[in-house]
Amino acid sequence: MWKEFREFIARGSVFDLAVGIVIGAAFTAVINSFVNDLIMPIIGFILGGSGFSNYFIVLRPMGKTFVTLAAAKEAGAVTLNWGLFVNGVINFLIVALVLFFLIKGVNKLYKQPVPTPPDEKECPFCFSKVSKKATRCPQCTSELKA
Repeated sequence: MWKEFREFIARGSVFDLAVGIVIGAAFTAVINSFVNDLIMPIIGFILGGSGFSNYFIVLRPMGKTFVTLAAAKEAGAVTLNWGLFVNGVINFLIVALVLFFLIKGVNKLYKQPVPTPPDEKECPFCFSKVSKKATRCPQCTSELKA
């Protein structure tokens, strides 16, 4: 059983999967930083706030009003964090877009050219190359079937 387990682990696909997971985690960190540190401040500046992270609806106000989400959570208020959801959607869309272009590029690299049908045929008598449209072989003058 130990031998079978070693063979399973030694397969290339297991290592490929492990590398993919590690790269995916690093890629997620980069995209999160891109969205939270570059995209959201610009959107926040345009909207006159600090980004979507502080947009929330207080469902159970606890008798107070809250300026930030952190203050609401600290007070124990029940909140609907729609700004964080928008951040998550933007993260997802950016990841999906980057993966789309990545996969499209890889598919282009591996795309096999479609072979064109030959314009010639072989003479069954002298085995020389003859145009597909020819009715006689130019080498041996044999009559060819269409």
